[in-house]
Amino acid sequence: MRLLRRLPALLLAAVALAGCSGSDSGGGGGDAGDPQAVNRYADLPGYAEPHSRAAQAADRAERRGDTEAQAVFDRLASTPSGIWLTPEEHPAGEVGRFVSATVAAAGKAGRLPTFVVYGIPDRDCTGGFSEGGLPAAQYGPWVQEIADAAAAGPSVVVVEPDALAAALECARRAQRVELIADAVARLQEAGVTTYVDGGHSNWVDPDRLAPLLERVGVDAVRGFASNVSNYQSDDDERKYGEKLSALLGGAHYIIDSGRNGNGSTDDWCNPPDRAYGQDPAAAPRGAAAHLDAYVWVKPPGESDGECHGGPPAGEFWPERALEMAVSSGW
Repeated sequence: MRLLRRLPALLLAAVALAGCSGSDSGGGGGDAGDPQAVNRYADLPGYAEPHSRAAQAADRAERRGDTEAQAVFDRLASTPSGIWLTPEEHPAGEVGRFVSATVAAAGKAGRLPTFVVYGIPDRDCTGGFSEGGLPAAQYGPWVQEIADAAAAGPSVVVVEPDALAAALECARRAQRVELIADAVARLQEAGVTTYVDGGHSNWVDPDRLAPLLERVGVDAVRGFASNVSNYQSDDDERKYGEKLSALLGGAHYIIDSGRNGNGSTDDWCNPPDRAYGQDPAAAPRGAAAHLDAYVWVKPPGESDGECHGGPPAGEFWPERALEMAVSSGW
């Protein structure tokens, strides 16, 4: 019944997304044989993982008869969001099967999944709420399993949120750069459209980050992602993205707009009074020269960590999701 209630909204979203043209430099054109030469988001509507934490929250709200909460969680669950791959939840030997099944389901629905690779050693070396990751020797083979599975159909991979920007502050910078470069090469060779995380406008200056992005091979893939899991405004991120793109020879980029509806903030961990940003869509023509799309890379109902009363990072936080819905005028 819940799926039937969602169907009109899903159909409208598919029509809207399919009708969006890409940015001037990357719309649906380009060399169809090169997955790095096309804006996937201009060609296909995004895929919403049917068993997401938001979908599970909607089921729980339905069972207890909370129709207002259910409506919010249904809307979140039906909005395409990033599918995060961690070695803790999707270990080696299992992650490939999960990605393959997701790519197959998305392909059958005519939609585009966005995967987020998040397993670098000493993962959250600045914040500490998402600590963990794989030993260095195990990281490359794990990424290869993802790359091989994701290549079976149209898909996008965002590589290691925060990893390069944090490398400027954390130990073992050389190792981190080497591992990300290897991951990028594996995804590129498998034929998977790839964006490397590129920080955001309120963190590292583009002049400092661009050399690291060059070293990991961003020129061989589609480009970079900005504002992942953060709250900076679309306007600030477009300015940041265009400056970083210019330093990288015209690399394309996507902006995580899931939680930036009330603009920027210096507090990155569950800051209060936030709102959902614009829905995922290919960038309108002329929005910015190298912007491909607005994407909800971080599922916006999930916690950043145990701050401001939040649950552990990545867990769905119903109270915050509902507060953000009120702030967003839902």
